[in-house]
Amino acid sequence: MVVRRRRRGGRSRKRARTQAKTWGGAAAVIAGLWVAGNWAAVWPVLVAVLAVSAAGAAGWGLWRAHRLAVARDRRWRAEEAARARELSMAEVDALSWQDFERYVADLCRRDGCTQVVVSGRSGDLGADVVGCLPDGRKLVVQCKKYAPHRSVSSQDMQKFVGTARPEHHADVALFVTTCRTFTKAALGLAVRQDIVALHRDLLGSWVSGAHLETLIPLSGRGDGVPKRRSPA
Repeated sequence: MVVRRRRRGGRSRKRARTQAKTWGGAAAVIAGLWVAGNWAAVWPVLVAVLAVSAAGAAGWGLWRAHRLAVARDRRWRAEEAARARELSMAEVDALSWQDFERYVADLCRRDGCTQVVVSGRSGDLGADVVGCLPDGRKLVVQCKKYAPHRSVSSQDMQKFVGTARPEHHADVALFVTTCRTFTKAALGLAVRQDIVALHRDLLGSWVSGAHLETLIPLSGRGDGVPKRRSPA
């Protein structure tokens, strides 16, 4: 910590010396012209020096504000990522449905999603979490906090299908649940309507650190339910 303060103090002193030299040089030039009695040549130089100084000060202020904003954003993202990694699946099961939605939002932020908002409330039309993936695509998430032994029904999936794109204009529609399976009808509907179905096993991988974009192609797979082979 002491080293950082010394470095910052050194940079400040160096900047102050540079500014003093600049102003000193400008003052010398102006004084020389003044002594020579050439005021017509003095005032344009003075105006130019003042303009350059003002522009430099404004530029430095904007640069510093940008650096501070970037640093704050990085700290915030690091805190969000740390919070998202703290929970195990047992702890996820203990969350309320409201906290589960907030936790899913944390996972989205951890994976680089932006503009993430938890909108889960009565009348949200299935959009519990809304944001943008790192590549800019709009993400709409339906969160279902169910007991592990339950299954997501076709009716649950139908409701989300009916709103994810028509109402919320989702590029990626994600249905995430704490239960282990989707019913066959629900999963078939998800496949046909391009809904990403994230059951408990895939959610566990997400919680453990897997990136969301690596899980999207696995929609509905990995739940141990045997799939019928297509006829040769």
